Amino acid sequence: MNHKHTNPYEKQTVNNLRRLLRSCTVCPFACGVNRLRGEQGRCRSGYLPKIASCTIHHGEEPPISGTRGSGTLFFSGCPLSCLFCQNYPISQLGYGKEVQIAELADCMLELQKKGAHNINLVTPTHFVPQIIEALISAKERGLYLPVVYNSGGYELVGTLKLLEGLVDVYLPDMKYGSSENAQKYSNAPDYVSINMDAVREMYRQVGNLECDENGVALKGLIIRHLILPGGIGRTDDVLKSIAEISPTIHVSLMGQYFPAYRSVSIPELNRKITSEEYREAVELLKTYGLENGWLQSI
Repeated sequence: MNHKHTNPYEKQTVNNLRRLLRSCTVCPFACGVNRLRGEQGRCRSGYLPKIASCTIHHGEEPPISGTRGSGTLFFSGCPLSCLFCQNYPISQLGYGKEVQIAELADCMLELQKKGAHNINLVTPTHFVPQIIEALISAKERGLYLPVVYNSGGYELVGTLKLLEGLVDVYLPDMKYGSSENAQKYSNAPDYVSINMDAVREMYRQVGNLECDENGVALKGLIIRHLILPGGIGRTDDVLKSIAEISPTIHVSLMGQYFPAYRSVSIPELNRKITSEEYREAVELLKTYGLENGWLQSI
């Protein structure tokens, strides 16, 4: 008797993933548009994944960049509408090129061939179904690198569960400790609760950061928090929330904010953060016992 071996994700790909796009419920906005027919919702994206770049990147956290760099795929569009987005030509203006699913898989394999430490999916939320299809194809063709899911952290738990076993490292933002400010500056309703549920699910899937003998990430969760001027991000609340999940989580405390996109005309956002604001955030890390992660010089 011949036994047919099927891909464990085959049924999921054919049914659940396409269903998500037929009346789109991939992200928390759940616009309900038919992206299989090219309709666009909040993310301004149709069916085909749109890529702004496929390249080796050295500017990530040390366990992600390593010595050879991270194989980054920058996806165009974004469900969020952050007024201060530093990648706004890609996320908000849609710079990039549409590719077939097979081409997306080819990009992953090409990055592996170039020596990347991992496949780093940047702003992937709105293309999760297509990414899963591409990952399955690439893995069948020899992709073995860890997969990094590098997102704004505004995710549905149900969508994240589809990624279990395919994503090795989660690298989400925790942008705000105030949903009021998240709504005002990123058009993200109920951000705090949605973000917390998402990060808890990520942590459930991959746990704490694990690295190889060279300090390169193999698996785990790293949370990024970009400090915004004037306490807009409510850093205290963000770090307290992380500690409540686990004080052993690695935190990347980022101080590189600068006015970009629409924030240049918004008075409270139209400045860099001060060294004092950054020092206060570092003290909060200590207060909540968050000892793992990375700081920056400002």
